[in-house]
Amino acid sequence: MERPLLLVDALINLLLGVLLLIYPQWLAEALGMPVVSTTFFPNVLGGVLFGIGIALLIAYRGGVQGLGLDGAIAINLCGAGVVVGWLVTAPHSIPPRGKTTLWIIALVVIGIAVIELWQRIGTRAERQPIPLSSRASEQSEQVEDPPKSENAPRL
Repeated sequence: MERPLLLVDALINLLLGVLLLIYPQWLAEALGMPVVSTTFFPNVLGGVLFGIGIALLIAYRGGVQGLGLDGAIAINLCGAGVVVGWLVTAPHSIPPRGKTTLWIIALVVIGIAVIELWQRIGTRAERQPIPLSSRASEQSEQVEDPPKSENAPRL
């Protein structure tokens, strides 16, 4: 029951995330949502929900208990990516001090995601099995000649 629930939760979060990223005015009005002068906050929430949806899909596919590092990476990159998207595409709608604050936040969150990704790649590389052909050559290199006795005849 847990795996199907994760999948349903993931799909709901992905759908809500996409809707908030698009945030069509007609849908907001039809649902009785408050009128907003800028879609910045709904878009950021949409990015985070989309990241949570990806994290849930990762948990669904891998059977991971809890969020896990992969999920944290997905959420951080999606949330910060939306903030950077706003800073790049709509800089005129954000006051200068707000731009500075948002760039700092976005870069810190992206930095954390890069460190997590680097850790994840390192962990995955450590768990890679060594091919059998490499193992055989390593074992043959490790076998040393037995120590020679001083009393042994010399050839």
